[in-house]
Amino acid sequence: MTTGRLEAFSDGVIAILITIMVLELKVPHGADLEALRPLAPVFLAYLLSFIYVGIFWNNHHHMLQATERVNGKVLWANLHLLFWLSLIPFVTGWMGENRVASLPTAVYGGVFFASAIAWWILKVAILATEGPDSALAKALGNDTKGKISPVMYALAVPLAFVQPWISVGIYVCVALMWLIPDPRIESKLN
Repeated sequence: MTTGRLEAFSDGVIAILITIMVLELKVPHGADLEALRPLAPVFLAYLLSFIYVGIFWNNHHHMLQATERVNGKVLWANLHLLFWLSLIPFVTGWMGENRVASLPTAVYGGVFFASAIAWWILKVAILATEGPDSALAKALGNDTKGKISPVMYALAVPLAFVQPWISVGIYVCVALMWLIPDPRIESKLN
């Protein structure tokens, strides 16, 4: 089976996630800048999550461009990833509405930790199908960023109960680490 349907389905789910997140932004009651002030935490949580969803979408696209075929294991691994990504609108709204309180901030990180693990499972399933000499395997190499990210999320979750803003800082650092598309796959495909 080729990757076309898998990529199209995933793109649709990710587009819906972004739509759900933006619908959580409520219109302010007032026509001045002061009316926007209470929405700042919600908007900032939305912005961070939008960047994360964009990062997952971008890297998902690149990984599937380097993938020649998929099987049932890859399809289920992809659904597993989409499950965790589908929780992003919920945790984004919860964290933003509660002004970065400890539990919502920890759960936010937990969803991204689970998403990172699901990403790793998807990558392993694709590599098992493609083989160790595939273009994707060569492009990914040792995947340092892919190993660091779940560790940083795992650290951020308990730190949210010490100081939630430290966790938010870690989430921002992970996003910045991934913000620039991974050149390994692009260079191998070109």
